Amino acid sequence: MVDRTLDTNVVKIIGRITETIKFSHEMYGEGFYNFQLEVPRLSDSVDILPVTISERLIINMDLSIHSYVEIYGQLRSYNRYINSSSRLILTVFARDIRILEDGEEINELLRSPNEIYLNGYICKAPIYRTTPFGREISDLLVAVNRPYNKSDYIPCISWGRNARFCEKLLVGDHIKVWGRIQSREYQKKYNNEKVETKVAYEVSISKLEYIENDNNRLEDCEKEV
Repeated sequence: MVDRTLDTNVVKIIGRITETIKFSHEMYGEGFYNFQLEVPRLSDSVDILPVTISERLIINMDLSIHSYVEIYGQLRSYNRYINSSSRLILTVFARDIRILEDGEEINELLRSPNEIYLNGYICKAPIYRTTPFGREISDLLVAVNRPYNKSDYIPCISWGRNARFCEKLLVGDHIKVWGRIQSREYQKKYNNEKVETKVAYEVSISKLEYIENDNNRLEDCEKEV
């Protein structure tokens, strides 16, 4: 029987490897590695996205710096405990990878280098705000089911008309979103006045669908995150 939860979180990214692949951890005898992928936007900027991949997928594969790759997988989350506080960590979990070698093919694929689809549930009350320039934004946290009774908690951001619609969503509402994964630098100030630059990852929503007549509510969702 096919597990349809694999279809609720689908990612495709194409980009350039920016660092040497590094061993991350081992689970049930299987090794996993991490690296950063530079994914271009339609503008002149780029997103630097973290990738986690199984050793099974990269046997005899040369993933050297500056190589271009196409990755299919999921955007996954996990909690990391730092100084007794929990921090949500996101990574693209690769399920398939392909090295791109032909320059013309790379240019063609880079026309659409960053795509994500999520099918999940609102996990915290949306936060609606406007920027100093008048742009409307809503911040969402979407819970997406994963096999083995696990879930991923994905921060999402919507704009304009979508932001106004998302402001009215309730915890437990069922939505589908399409967009791209983006990286964003921000500065965190500590009590000792130290300022540290950090990177946040989120899904920038380009299209959203509200699933009506679905009463599946994740009432304990806020407690789990």
